[in-house]
Amino acid sequence: MSTASQLRPFALVAGWEQLPDDIVHLDVADVAVDADDNVFVLARKEPAVIVYDADGRFLRTWGAQVLSNRPHAITISPEGTVYVVDEGSHVVRLFSPEGGERGLIGTPGAASETGVDSSNPSLYHRIQSIERGAGPFNRPTKVAFAPSGDIYVSDGYGNARIHQFTGDGVLLRSWGEPGSGPGEFNLPHCVSVLSDGRVLVSDRENDRLQVFTPEGGFIEEWPGLQRPTATTIGPDGLVYVLESGLWKGDVSIARGTMEEDLAPRVSIFDDRGTLLERWGNVGDDPCRPGNLVAPHGLCIDSRHHLYIAEVTHTSRSRRGRDADDGHTLQKFARVS
Repeated sequence: MSTASQLRPFALVAGWEQLPDDIVHLDVADVAVDADDNVFVLARKEPAVIVYDADGRFLRTWGAQVLSNRPHAITISPEGTVYVVDEGSHVVRLFSPEGGERGLIGTPGAASETGVDSSNPSLYHRIQSIERGAGPFNRPTKVAFAPSGDIYVSDGYGNARIHQFTGDGVLLRSWGEPGSGPGEFNLPHCVSVLSDGRVLVSDRENDRLQVFTPEGGFIEEWPGLQRPTATTIGPDGLVYVLESGLWKGDVSIARGTMEEDLAPRVSIFDDRGTLLERWGNVGDDPCRPGNLVAPHGLCIDSRHHLYIAEVTHTSRSRRGRDADDGHTLQKFARVS
């Protein structure tokens, strides 16, 4: 892969989010846009979906009485159904844009048998305790839709698999085992599908993306990343990759114990894995507006505006690294 400029091709849209005074989101796990560029925000600290129009005006909120305390990702289907990956309940929940329940994939509370030690508080040790890949689900992470209408779900915090379903939610196949070889995963944290049906998996703790055929055949890997936590395909067909940071003292499966901070960044690739642009933080303060603290999810709208969700409380403030007033949702507009 080629090198790319560190110059930012996006500028922060300050003050975009018009959050009502009575709503708090110390963590935002993910963000998605619908066909009208309405923005659906998945808040975790007080679990709910918050909906804005494209200009940041608050429209509604829903899901507070349904979601577990660990919702992980949100994706909107081409037909407008909102898919919420509820990691804490081991299911994918389906909603109307107004929050009406439309069904679910999986059985609430029923985790598949992977041998994972879920009691271990250390992510590093918990991921390494997974003994085998298994069926849906054990703490799933993301949903993506294929041009064929099939649905892909990455299953990563307690599993090491990708599951492929029909559009009606019937399981077609699963693939993946724990490890770092081709077709193996150490936390498949996100899944996206290119226009030709190739499946991109963010193999986060192996610091790479893996590329598969629609049926799960391994094609190649895109190495050289740092904890790729999320991907999205832009209207231009480019692949936008959100790379999470590591902080001094953190333990990484791929890198060991960190001796210095590794700041988050955004990388943009063409659909064949050529790096086109890359940008990260300005200065040493991750809490500075426009910088990234704990990026976890992203999406891009029809106008090439980029939205980035951050789990700032979980990653930083609850550990005493920052105050609880850091940004958790930011909008960036394309400028170059």
